[in-house]
Amino acid sequence: MVKLKMTKKISYKIVGKYIKDLIFSIPNAKTFFLLSKNIENYKINIDIKSNQIEKKIIEIQTSISLTPVKNNFEKINTKIIFATIVEISNDKIDKKEIEKIILIDVPTEIYAELRKIFISLFENSGFKDIRISESVDFEKLYNLRRIQ
Repeated sequence: MVKLKMTKKISYKIVGKYIKDLIFSIPNAKTFFLLSKNIENYKINIDIKSNQIEKKIIEIQTSISLTPVKNNFEKINTKIIFATIVEISNDKIDKKEIEKIILIDVPTEIYAELRKIFISLFENSGFKDIRISESVDFEKLYNLRRIQ
């Protein structure tokens, strides 16, 4: 099923979604036990990148990874890159509106699915206390980025 979205003057539709890359590596048993006891010492990182595939086709890569807050913690290597293929329906679209589709609209739409996959990986690896925010205000993050 393809959804058609309207953002102010512009329409786009998601024509495909897939896991582009998946890394989930816990180096040893010590790290596993330390991680399960000290999960609050890790933070979630979200990153968004895009590639233009054709004139009106864009691949948006939204990634989630987990990193230690402090340097003295054992490092695990976890990262999911979730690709979303978007078709822009309007030929006369300005760059700022495309940027909002890439950094706000699409990540907001796919975040719940990406979050579910990430949590599932941890739960199926024996971690039951992984807490990741159920929603992310991508518009707020976008505005903060513009201020900096």
